[in-house]
Amino acid sequence: MSARSARDWGLLLALSAMWGSAFLFIKLGVASVPPGTLAAGRIVIGAMILYAALRWRGLALPPFGAAWWPYAAIALAGNSAPFFLISWGQQVVDSALAGILMAIMPLTTLLLAHFFVAGERMTLWRTTGFVVGFSGIVVLMEPSALSAAGGNLIAELAVLAGAVCYAANSVISRRLITTDFLVASTAVMIVATGMTLPLALWIDRPWTLAPSAGSVASIVWLGIGPTALATLLYFQLIATAGPTFMSLVNYLSPVVALAAGVALLGEQPGTAAFAGLGLILLGIAVSRRGANAS
Repeated sequence: MSARSARDWGLLLALSAMWGSAFLFIKLGVASVPPGTLAAGRIVIGAMILYAALRWRGLALPPFGAAWWPYAAIALAGNSAPFFLISWGQQVVDSALAGILMAIMPLTTLLLAHFFVAGERMTLWRTTGFVVGFSGIVVLMEPSALSAAGGNLIAELAVLAGAVCYAANSVISRRLITTDFLVASTAVMIVATGMTLPLALWIDRPWTLAPSAGSVASIVWLGIGPTALATLLYFQLIATAGPTFMSLVNYLSPVVALAAGVALLGEQPGTAAFAGLGLILLGIAVSRRGANAS
């Protein structure tokens, strides 16, 4: 293994660890902090770190105007909406299951790209992969659908909606972003702050809350790691190893989420969760074969 490939693997594993473990920290955060405040808190911290990195590199944000509309679309689809939806769902959904549900994102991206990205048509392999992966979601959702309370189903649908937001964000970013990645990421986080912070202040009145130390520490780490540092690692990995190598994170993150939930929170996902995860990862693998063959 060359030094370069070792570095790329290190970046991949770090990114997978940050994104996969994020669901554990969200679960700890929402234990005493409302989901809106959690989402706003991690976005504000992420925005400050990215802005500091921007200034350190000697870059500047574009002047306010029409150039910021793409950033607003990405902020909504890639940060504000999914951060809130996933946090809201995880008030009920275990962190391991949330991580598994999020694995549907790359398959949903394939479907959206078919309609909105030139040259990304659904092939037989991609369609087969999507069907196999979606069957894994059906396996995961069935116990909640049959539950007497029915509350879990709504929460799981919220997490899935967050995954769809991320998929839409991938397509939007590909079509709209043409500037330096750090400039774009920082601008997006600033817009997302403007979207989430006023709502959290108005609805949650966070100064009246009594969050636990664990929740506060979790929110701080979510802002530093999975929000800011992961953004920098993501684009660095794309630049050095390419998007195909980076896509391996789709296999690793849900496994990390599952392992972290079981080992650190004592969660017991059950047979359906493992079966669903297997089908989703198989669907991703089949669809990736289609992408490589096309």
